[in-house]
Amino acid sequence: MNCYEHTFITKQDLLLSQAKTLVNKYKDIIKKNSGKVIKTEEWGLRNLSHVIQNNKKGFYFHIKLEGVGKTVKELEKAENIDEVLIRYLTVRVKKHDLEENFFGEKGSLENKQK
Repeated sequence: MNCYEHTFITKQDLLLSQAKTLVNKYKDIIKKNSGKVIKTEEWGLRNLSHVIQNNKKGFYFHIKLEGVGKTVKELEKAENIDEVLIRYLTVRVKKHDLEENFFGEKGSLENKQK
């Protein structure tokens, strides 16, 4: 099985309950298609670098998963028709970094250096 990192951005007016439903929907798609969810992260509301579909901000979600080509294909197929999503990206990685939280508390990098 290959390792993948999948990030998707939703519209900023998404409710918390809708967000949890959406993440669970994609986790189910991964599991149904021979995949395994390793870790799920919610990066929160962030500014977009440029306006996308009249949105200046979006909620970021990140899923680390293991799967085969079919897993990613079915996941992206479902995301293509979802109107709540602004963008998504899947990247194949050699191995998952489960220790580093790049979008954790502010200043956490500074605390590690002390």
